[in-house]
Amino acid sequence: MKELILGVNGFIGSHLSERILQGTDWEVYGKDLGFDKIAHIPPSSRFHYVEGDISINREWVEYHIKKCDVVLPLVAIATPKTYIENPLGVFELDFEENLRIIRQCVKYRRRVVFPSTSEVYGMCGDKDFDEYGSHLVMGPVNKQRWIYACSKQLLDRVIWAYGSRGELDFTLIRPFNWIGPRLDSLETAKEGSSRVVTQFIASLVYQEPIVLVDGGRQRRSFTYITDGINALMSILFNKDKAASGKIFNIGNPANNCSIEELARKLLTMFKQHPSHRNDKVYSPIIIKGSGEFYGDGYQDIYNRVPSILNAKKALGWEPTVGLDEALRRTLDSFLSEMDNHRAAACA
Repeated sequence: MKELILGVNGFIGSHLSERILQGTDWEVYGKDLGFDKIAHIPPSSRFHYVEGDISINREWVEYHIKKCDVVLPLVAIATPKTYIENPLGVFELDFEENLRIIRQCVKYRRRVVFPSTSEVYGMCGDKDFDEYGSHLVMGPVNKQRWIYACSKQLLDRVIWAYGSRGELDFTLIRPFNWIGPRLDSLETAKEGSSRVVTQFIASLVYQEPIVLVDGGRQRRSFTYITDGINALMSILFNKDKAASGKIFNIGNPANNCSIEELARKLLTMFKQHPSHRNDKVYSPIIIKGSGEFYGDGYQDIYNRVPSILNAKKALGWEPTVGLDEALRRTLDSFLSEMDNHRAAACA
């Protein structure tokens, strides 16, 4: 089987490629803007990487959609700061470029596994979010934070519509705060443009304040990357077409915690780490309002818990990595990467 992974050098793409090459005889064709997160993958005749931009290299993309069996369009902007500072850029990449890919999958009758997002549920008031029953509740238009969720939601609806007409074999996945090695770059986190776990780890590394936006009352369900990839592999195998035409929340409801709790856990783990237990200074935890931190276009989601009953039933999947272990592995991977970079610089 041939897999086309657009965004192969991203967090999910790099881990998925690694798992496919280690555990199957499938071929992976990948495109991305860089190579750093897949540089560790051993050379293989089954791994075909080409550097480039999907919005520019359109002929290459279409040719490989036609050539491959399954398409995973993983290219997206997924950082809240960018939603507010460059909403049109988010829409153009996350919706328009991906819509073109979906239409080509329809044209060539290729299966698509599309990464939606837990953010499509917005400010849903349900205790846990069900893929087929929960309402998708967005904020007002002037809160530009929602352009990412709206772009993903509209693509979900387009994909479902094609599928309902029998024109597209698809699976929609909704990742809930996946974390792990290669999540983001600490360098981009220095600029405030990364996801919350990376942002906090960068603050610890650079001895800067850990900022709790609006006090850190928001709650998230953190999911370790190996659990997410296990679910994705079941979806790709698609035994008895159990994943076709379905939507799956892929998250760990047992790992739900507040952002304040997250900050304090990471700070404690950082202080206990062998490389930093003797540091003289540690990051303070401070509070800022969302308007000050993000600007007027921000609005937050205060609880985000997945129901995973559909994934358990159809895929036989459930997560196994608890919150503390997931955070410890993620922190260790970033600190190990920093130590390696420092050693290389001194060599």
